[in-house]
Amino acid sequence: MALSYEFSIGSVRAKENTMFSEPDVEQMLSLKGENELVRFLKDKGYGEGDTVDEIIESNTEKMWRYIRSIAPDIDLFSPFFIRNDIHNLKTVLKGVMSDRDYEELLIEPCTIKKEDMIKAVENRRFDGFPKWLVRPANRAYQILAETKDARLSDAYIDRGVLDRLIEEGRTTRSAFLKEYINTFVFYVNVKTALRGAKAGASRYFLEKALCECPDFDKAEVVKLALQGGEALIKYLEKQSAYECDKAMAAFAGSSSLFEKFVDDKLLSVAKRLCRHSSEGPEPLLGYYIGCEYERKMIYIIAGGLKTNTPPEKIRERLRGIYG
Repeated sequence: MALSYEFSIGSVRAKENTMFSEPDVEQMLSLKGENELVRFLKDKGYGEGDTVDEIIESNTEKMWRYIRSIAPDIDLFSPFFIRNDIHNLKTVLKGVMSDRDYEELLIEPCTIKKEDMIKAVENRRFDGFPKWLVRPANRAYQILAETKDARLSDAYIDRGVLDRLIEEGRTTRSAFLKEYINTFVFYVNVKTALRGAKAGASRYFLEKALCECPDFDKAEVVKLALQGGEALIKYLEKQSAYECDKAMAAFAGSSSLFEKFVDDKLLSVAKRLCRHSSEGPEPLLGYYIGCEYERKMIYIIAGGLKTNTPPEKIRERLRGIYG
C-alpha cells in the first residue's frame, strides 16, 4: 500500500515529541564529562554504543530507517544524499592519490554506492556517475594527478554540486527545499569568496568555485574579492539578501559567530516552513533537518566537555534546536 503524506505527517509529529528540548540541552551542559554524556544519551534512547561517535552513528542509521519507512517519496531527500556523495568523492580521490586509508571516512546514505565510487576513482571511469557529476569528477581527478592542487580539485567538485543543487531547487515542488537550497548555496558562495579574498585567490579559481544563484552577483563579488578582503566585506555588509548584512555583522565578531549565524539562518527556514506545516513533504524534511541539528549540538557539547570548557562558553557555540 502506498504511503500518504497524511500518515507520514502524523507519524513525524509524534516523533518530534521525542526530540531534545531546551531543558535537555541545559542538562547536557551540566554534565561532568564525556562518559556522563554517553550515559545520558543512552538513557534517553538516543542511540547505542560506548562512545559519543558510536551513539550518533547508531542514531543516524535509526533515523534513516525511520524516514525510509514513512516517506512517500524518498527522492525528495536527494539534495542531502548528494552532499554525502561529494564528501565521499573527495575522500576517495585524495585517499587513492596519496595511497592512504580512507574507507572509514566514507559516509552514508548516498546515491553512489561506496564500492562503485572506489572502483570509479581507481579506474578513472566516471561514466557510471550521474551526468552532472561526470565532468567535475574527471577534472578534479586530472588536477590532483597533474598538480596535486587539492583546493582547486575540491572547487571543481563543489561547483558541480552547487549547480546541481540550484537546479533541484528550481524544479522542486517543495517551497522549503527551494528556499533552503538557495540560502545554503548563497552562503557557500560567500564563504568561498571571503576565503579566496584572504588567500589572494586568482580570478580563474574564483570563477570556477563560485556558483550562479538567486540574489548573488557573481561578477561583482569576483571583482571585489580580487581587490582584497576589505573591499569584499564592505560590499557584503550592504547586502540584505538572506540577511547577509546580519551575517557580516557576526563575521566582524569572529568566523565562528558567522558560521553559527549561517547555521541558525538555515534552521530558521526549516522551522518557519516545516515545523507547523500540515501538508506535503515539508514536515518530513523539517524533521530530518531537526535531527541534523541535534547531532551538531551533541558534537559541540561533547567537544566542550572533553576540553573542560565552561558551560557558558559551550552555550555560546550552540546552534538552535528544531523543537
